[in-house]
Amino acid sequence: MSQLFTPFPVRGVTLKNRIVMSPMCMYSSTNKDGRITNWHRTHYTSRAVGQVGLIVVEASAVTPQGRISEQDLGIWSDDHLEGLKELVDLVHEQDAHIGIQLAHAGRKAVLPGEIVAPSAVAFGDMKAPVEMTIGQIQETKRAFKDAAVRAKTAGFDVIELHAAHGYLLNEFLSPLANKRTDAYGGNADNRYRLLSEIIDEVRQVWEGPLFVRISAHEYLPEGLTPEDYIPLAIKMKEQGVDLIDCSSGGVAPAKIDSYPGYQVPFAETLKREAGVATGAVGLITSPIQAEEILKNGRADLIFLARELLRDPYWPRTAAKELRTELKPPVPYERGW
Repeated sequence: MSQLFTPFPVRGVTLKNRIVMSPMCMYSSTNKDGRITNWHRTHYTSRAVGQVGLIVVEASAVTPQGRISEQDLGIWSDDHLEGLKELVDLVHEQDAHIGIQLAHAGRKAVLPGEIVAPSAVAFGDMKAPVEMTIGQIQETKRAFKDAAVRAKTAGFDVIELHAAHGYLLNEFLSPLANKRTDAYGGNADNRYRLLSEIIDEVRQVWEGPLFVRISAHEYLPEGLTPEDYIPLAIKMKEQGVDLIDCSSGGVAPAKIDSYPGYQVPFAETLKREAGVATGAVGLITSPIQAEEILKNGRADLIFLARELLRDPYWPRTAAKELRTELKPPVPYERGW
Protein backbone atom coordinates (compact mmCIF):
# COMPACT_ATOMS: atom_id res chain seq x y z
CA MET A 1 0.00 0.00 0.00
CA SER A 2 1.19 3.50 -0.74
CA GLN A 3 2.06 5.80 2.15
CA LEU A 4 -0.75 8.16 1.12
CA PHE A 5 -3.31 5.52 2.01
CA THR A 6 -1.86 4.44 5.35
CA PRO A 7 -3.73 5.40 8.54
CA PHE A 8 -2.54 8.33 10.65
CA PRO A 9 -3.17 8.02 14.40
CA VAL A 10 -3.28 11.24 16.38
CA ARG A 11 -4.41 11.63 20.01
CA GLY A 12 -7.06 8.91 20.00
CA VAL A 13 -8.27 9.55 16.44
CA THR A 14 -7.09 7.46 13.49
CA LEU A 15 -7.48 9.05 10.07
CA LYS A 16 -8.03 6.37 7.43
CA ASN A 17 -5.55 7.99 5.03
CA ARG A 18 -3.18 10.97 4.80
CA ILE A 19 -5.42 13.06 2.52
CA VAL A 20 -6.81 16.21 4.13
CA MET A 21 -9.20 18.74 2.66
CA SER A 22 -7.68 22.11 3.49
CA PRO A 23 -10.00 24.75 4.98
CA MET A 24 -11.24 27.01 2.18
CA CYS A 25 -13.71 29.84 2.72
CA MET A 26 -16.91 29.34 0.75
CA TYR A 27 -18.44 32.77 1.51
CA SER A 28 -21.82 31.06 1.38
CA SER A 29 -23.51 31.90 4.66
CA THR A 30 -26.11 33.80 2.70
CA ASN A 31 -28.13 35.21 5.62
CA LYS A 32 -25.01 36.89 7.04
CA ASP A 33 -25.61 35.03 10.31
CA GLY A 34 -22.72 32.58 10.10
CA ARG A 35 -24.94 29.53 9.72
CA ILE A 36 -24.49 26.39 7.65
CA THR A 37 -26.40 26.37 4.36
CA ASN A 38 -27.24 23.65 1.83
CA TRP A 39 -24.08 24.59 -0.06
CA HIS A 40 -21.93 23.55 2.90
CA ARG A 41 -23.86 20.30 3.32
CA THR A 42 -23.27 19.38 -0.31
CA HIS A 43 -19.70 20.68 -0.56
CA TYR A 44 -18.21 18.94 2.46
CA THR A 45 -20.19 15.71 2.24
CA SER A 46 -19.15 15.24 -1.40
CA ARG A 47 -15.49 15.06 -0.35
CA ALA A 48 -16.37 12.57 2.39
CA VAL A 49 -18.07 10.40 -0.23
CA GLY A 50 -14.89 10.85 -2.28
CA GLN A 51 -12.92 9.16 0.53
CA VAL A 52 -10.92 12.11 1.85
CA GLY A 53 -9.58 11.06 5.27
CA LEU A 54 -9.99 14.39 7.09
CA ILE A 55 -12.15 17.30 6.02
CA VAL A 56 -11.36 20.64 7.70
CA VAL A 57 -14.25 23.08 7.63
CA GLU A 58 -13.38 26.58 6.50
CA ALA A 59 -12.29 29.41 8.79
CA SER A 60 -15.18 29.82 11.23
CA ALA A 61 -15.22 33.10 13.11
CA VAL A 62 -15.05 33.07 16.90
CA THR A 63 -16.70 36.52 17.01
CA PRO A 64 -18.93 38.39 14.52
CA GLN A 65 -16.21 41.05 14.31
CA GLY A 66 -13.70 38.30 13.47
CA ARG A 67 -15.23 37.37 10.13
CA ILE A 68 -13.37 37.97 6.89
CA SER A 69 -16.70 38.82 5.28
CA GLU A 70 -20.36 38.86 6.25
CA GLN A 71 -20.76 35.58 4.36
CA ASP A 72 -18.34 33.64 6.58
CA LEU A 73 -19.30 30.72 8.78
CA GLY A 74 -19.43 31.40 12.48
CA ILE A 75 -18.99 29.51 15.72
CA TRP A 76 -19.46 32.45 18.09
CA SER A 77 -22.99 31.45 19.16
CA ASP A 78 -24.86 28.36 20.29
CA ASP A 79 -27.25 29.20 17.45
CA HIS A 80 -24.62 27.74 15.09
CA LEU A 81 -24.58 24.34 16.79
CA GLU A 82 -27.56 22.78 15.02
CA GLY A 83 -26.08 23.25 11.56
CA LEU A 84 -22.57 22.28 12.64
CA LYS A 85 -23.82 19.07 14.29
CA GLU A 86 -25.72 18.18 11.13
CA LEU A 87 -22.60 18.72 9.02
CA VAL A 88 -20.50 16.57 11.36
CA ASP A 89 -23.07 13.76 11.21
CA LEU A 90 -23.22 13.87 7.41
CA VAL A 91 -19.44 13.51 7.13
CA HIS A 92 -19.26 10.78 9.79
CA GLU A 93 -21.91 8.79 7.92
CA GLN A 94 -19.42 8.51 5.06
CA ASP A 95 -16.64 7.12 7.30
CA ALA A 96 -14.55 10.30 7.22
CA HIS A 97 -13.26 12.52 10.01
CA ILE A 98 -14.02 16.21 10.22
CA GLY A 99 -12.26 19.19 11.78
CA ILE A 100 -12.99 22.89 12.01
CA GLN A 101 -10.67 25.87 11.72
CA LEU A 102 -11.25 28.49 14.45
CA ALA A 103 -10.39 31.95 13.20
CA HIS A 104 -10.40 35.70 13.69
CA ALA A 105 -9.73 37.92 10.66
CA GLY A 106 -8.16 40.84 12.52
CA ARG A 107 -7.15 43.68 10.21
CA LYS A 108 -8.16 41.73 7.09
CA ALA A 109 -11.85 41.78 7.99
CA VAL A 110 -13.98 43.36 5.27
CA LEU A 111 -16.90 44.42 7.43
CA PRO A 112 -18.81 47.58 8.29
CA GLY A 113 -17.76 49.26 11.52
CA GLU A 114 -14.59 48.98 13.56
CA ILE A 115 -12.05 46.25 12.92
CA VAL A 116 -9.22 45.33 15.30
CA ALA A 117 -5.59 44.25 15.13
CA PRO A 118 -2.56 44.10 17.41
CA SER A 119 -1.55 47.54 16.12
CA ALA A 120 -3.27 50.33 14.20
CA VAL A 121 -1.51 49.36 10.97
CA ALA A 122 -3.55 48.59 7.86
CA PHE A 123 -2.94 45.74 5.42
CA GLY A 124 -1.97 47.51 2.20
CA ASP A 125 -4.71 49.95 1.27
CA MET A 126 -7.41 48.21 3.29
CA LYS A 127 -9.33 49.84 6.15
CA ALA A 128 -7.18 50.89 9.10
CA PRO A 129 -7.79 48.79 12.22
CA VAL A 130 -7.97 49.91 15.84
CA GLU A 131 -5.26 48.63 18.19
CA MET A 132 -6.71 46.05 20.55
CA THR A 133 -6.93 46.86 24.22
CA ILE A 134 -5.87 44.29 26.83
CA GLY A 135 -9.58 43.85 27.55
CA GLN A 136 -10.29 43.02 23.91
CA ILE A 137 -7.39 40.55 23.89
CA GLN A 138 -8.86 38.79 26.94
CA GLU A 139 -12.28 38.70 25.26
CA THR A 140 -10.71 37.15 22.16
CA LYS A 141 -9.05 34.43 24.23
CA ARG A 142 -12.42 33.60 25.80
CA ALA A 143 -14.03 33.55 22.37
CA PHE A 144 -11.56 30.95 21.10
CA LYS A 145 -12.10 28.84 24.22
CA ASP A 146 -15.89 29.08 23.91
CA ALA A 147 -15.64 28.15 20.23
CA ALA A 148 -13.61 25.07 21.15
CA VAL A 149 -16.38 24.02 23.56
CA ARG A 150 -18.91 24.39 20.73
CA ALA A 151 -16.69 22.39 18.38
CA LYS A 152 -16.62 19.61 20.96
CA THR A 153 -20.39 19.79 21.46
CA ALA A 154 -20.94 19.59 17.70
CA GLY A 155 -18.81 16.42 17.54
CA PHE A 156 -15.82 17.59 15.52
CA ASP A 157 -12.80 15.27 15.55
CA VAL A 158 -10.08 17.92 15.10
CA ILE A 159 -9.66 21.61 15.87
CA GLU A 160 -7.26 23.78 13.87
CA LEU A 161 -6.31 27.26 15.07
CA HIS A 162 -5.84 29.70 12.20
CA ALA A 163 -2.57 31.52 12.81
CA ALA A 164 -1.70 32.05 9.14
CA HIS A 165 -2.40 34.20 6.07
CA GLY A 166 -2.28 37.52 7.86
CA TYR A 167 -5.31 37.03 10.10
CA LEU A 168 -5.37 38.04 13.75
CA LEU A 169 -3.15 35.39 15.38
CA ASN A 170 -0.65 35.67 12.52
CA GLU A 171 -0.71 39.46 12.94
CA PHE A 172 0.34 39.10 16.58
CA LEU A 173 3.15 36.68 15.62
CA SER A 174 4.59 38.89 12.88
CA PRO A 175 6.85 41.91 13.45
CA LEU A 176 5.42 43.28 10.20
CA ALA A 177 1.98 43.75 11.77
CA ASN A 178 2.66 43.79 15.51
CA LYS A 179 4.17 47.07 16.69
CA ARG A 180 3.01 46.82 20.31
CA THR A 181 5.28 47.72 23.20
CA ASP A 182 3.43 45.80 25.94
CA ALA A 183 3.52 42.11 26.90
CA TYR A 184 1.98 41.15 23.53
CA GLY A 185 4.55 42.87 21.32
CA GLY A 186 8.26 43.35 20.80
CA ASN A 187 10.36 40.20 21.04
CA ALA A 188 9.37 36.80 19.65
CA ASP A 189 8.17 35.45 23.01
CA ASN A 190 5.85 38.41 23.49
CA ARG A 191 4.50 38.18 19.96
CA TYR A 192 3.82 34.46 20.54
CA ARG A 193 2.02 35.17 23.82
CA LEU A 194 -1.55 35.43 22.46
CA LEU A 195 -1.34 32.22 20.43
CA SER A 196 0.32 30.49 23.38
CA GLU A 197 -2.43 31.57 25.76
CA ILE A 198 -5.15 30.52 23.30
CA ILE A 199 -3.55 27.08 22.90
CA ASP A 200 -3.59 26.70 26.69
CA GLU A 201 -7.20 27.91 26.93
CA VAL A 202 -8.35 25.51 24.21
CA ARG A 203 -6.44 22.61 25.76
CA GLN A 204 -8.42 23.14 28.99
CA VAL A 205 -11.66 22.19 27.21
CA TRP A 206 -10.50 20.12 24.22
CA GLU A 207 -8.90 16.69 24.58
CA GLY A 208 -8.78 15.79 20.89
CA PRO A 209 -6.25 16.48 18.11
CA LEU A 210 -5.19 20.12 17.91
CA PHE A 211 -3.58 21.54 14.78
CA VAL A 212 -2.23 25.04 14.14
CA ARG A 213 -1.93 26.56 10.67
CA ILE A 214 0.96 28.99 10.30
CA SER A 215 2.45 31.19 7.61
CA ALA A 216 5.95 29.76 7.87
CA HIS A 217 7.47 32.32 5.50
CA GLU A 218 6.47 35.97 5.03
CA TYR A 219 8.63 36.70 1.96
CA LEU A 220 9.75 40.12 3.16
CA PRO A 221 13.13 41.21 4.59
CA GLU A 222 11.82 41.86 8.11
CA GLY A 223 9.27 39.06 8.06
CA LEU A 224 9.35 35.64 9.68
CA THR A 225 11.05 32.63 8.09
CA PRO A 226 10.81 28.87 8.76
CA GLU A 227 13.90 29.16 10.97
CA ASP A 228 12.08 31.72 13.13
CA TYR A 229 9.25 29.24 13.59
CA ILE A 230 11.45 26.38 14.85
CA PRO A 231 11.48 27.53 18.51
CA LEU A 232 7.79 28.42 18.29
CA ALA A 233 6.99 24.98 16.88
CA ILE A 234 8.86 23.36 19.76
CA LYS A 235 6.78 25.41 22.22
CA MET A 236 3.54 24.49 20.44
CA LYS A 237 4.39 20.80 20.68
CA GLU A 238 5.17 21.18 24.40
CA GLN A 239 1.78 22.85 24.86
CA GLY A 240 -0.08 19.96 23.25
CA VAL A 241 -0.29 20.93 19.58
CA ASP A 242 -0.30 17.70 17.57
CA LEU A 243 0.44 18.98 14.07
CA ILE A 244 1.53 22.20 12.40
CA ASP A 245 -0.07 22.93 9.05
CA CYS A 246 2.61 24.81 7.11
CA SER A 247 1.34 27.45 4.71
CA SER A 248 2.92 30.85 4.01
CA GLY A 249 2.37 34.49 3.11
CA GLY A 250 -0.55 36.84 3.61
CA VAL A 251 0.54 38.98 6.55
CA ALA A 252 1.71 41.83 4.32
CA PRO A 253 1.68 42.40 0.55
CA ALA A 254 4.62 40.50 -0.94
CA LYS A 255 5.67 38.87 -4.18
CA ILE A 256 5.53 35.07 -3.86
CA ASP A 257 7.18 32.73 -6.33
CA SER A 258 4.66 29.89 -6.18
CA TYR A 259 5.28 26.59 -7.97
CA PRO A 260 4.32 22.94 -7.32
CA GLY A 261 5.31 22.04 -3.79
CA TYR A 262 6.81 25.44 -3.00
CA GLN A 263 5.74 25.27 0.66
CA VAL A 264 6.77 21.66 1.30
CA PRO A 265 10.29 22.62 2.52
CA PHE A 266 8.66 24.60 5.35
CA ALA A 267 6.85 21.49 6.60
CA GLU A 268 10.05 19.49 6.17
CA THR A 269 12.13 21.98 8.18
CA LEU A 270 9.75 22.09 11.15
CA LYS A 271 9.26 18.33 11.16
CA ARG A 272 13.01 17.76 11.21
CA GLU A 273 14.14 20.58 13.50
CA ALA A 274 11.22 20.78 15.95
CA GLY A 275 10.29 17.09 15.99
CA VAL A 276 6.63 17.91 15.42
CA ALA A 277 4.19 16.33 12.96
CA THR A 278 3.50 18.61 9.99
CA GLY A 279 1.07 19.02 7.14
CA ALA A 280 2.23 20.03 3.66
CA VAL A 281 0.02 22.31 1.58
CA GLY A 282 0.26 24.45 -1.56
CA LEU A 283 0.07 23.45 -5.23
CA ILE A 284 0.17 19.75 -4.44
CA THR A 285 -1.81 18.28 -7.29
CA SER A 286 -0.55 14.85 -8.32
CA PRO A 287 -0.65 11.56 -6.38
CA ILE A 288 3.01 10.86 -7.13
CA GLN A 289 3.95 14.28 -5.74
CA ALA A 290 1.97 13.58 -2.55
CA GLU A 291 3.50 10.12 -2.21
CA GLU A 292 7.04 11.48 -2.57
CA ILE A 293 6.47 14.00 0.22
CA LEU A 294 5.32 11.28 2.60
CA LYS A 295 7.78 8.57 1.59
CA ASN A 296 10.73 10.94 2.07
CA GLY A 297 9.49 11.97 5.50
CA ARG A 298 8.97 15.59 4.53
CA ALA A 299 5.50 15.82 6.12
CA ASP A 300 2.90 13.60 7.76
CA LEU A 301 -0.32 14.74 6.09
CA ILE A 302 -1.13 16.14 2.65
CA PHE A 303 -3.49 19.12 2.66
CA LEU A 304 -5.22 19.59 -0.69
CA ALA A 305 -7.17 22.72 -1.55
CA ARG A 306 -7.96 23.66 -5.16
CA GLU A 307 -7.30 20.14 -6.39
CA LEU A 308 -10.26 18.96 -4.30
CA LEU A 309 -12.38 21.77 -5.71
CA ARG A 310 -11.62 20.43 -9.18
CA ASP A 311 -12.07 16.77 -8.26
CA PRO A 312 -14.04 15.75 -5.13
CA TYR A 313 -13.02 12.14 -5.89
CA TRP A 314 -9.29 12.82 -6.05
CA PRO A 315 -8.56 9.91 -3.65
CA ARG A 316 -9.94 7.52 -6.28
CA THR A 317 -7.65 9.07 -8.91
CA ALA A 318 -4.72 8.76 -6.52
CA ALA A 319 -5.46 5.14 -5.63
CA LYS A 320 -5.55 4.16 -9.30
CA GLU A 321 -2.27 5.96 -10.07
CA LEU A 322 -0.55 4.53 -6.99
CA ARG A 323 -1.96 1.04 -7.63
CA THR A 324 -3.70 0.92 -4.28
CA GLU A 325 -7.11 -0.60 -3.69
CA LEU A 326 -9.62 1.95 -2.43
CA LYS A 327 -12.93 0.72 -1.04
CA PRO A 328 -15.68 2.79 -2.64
CA PRO A 329 -19.00 3.75 -1.06
CA VAL A 330 -21.36 0.80 -1.58
CA PRO A 331 -23.68 2.69 -3.99
CA TYR A 332 -20.64 3.47 -6.19
CA GLU A 333 -19.15 -0.02 -6.35
CA ARG A 334 -20.41 -0.68 -9.88
CA GLY A 335 -18.90 2.55 -11.17
CA TRP A 336 -15.58 2.65 -9.31
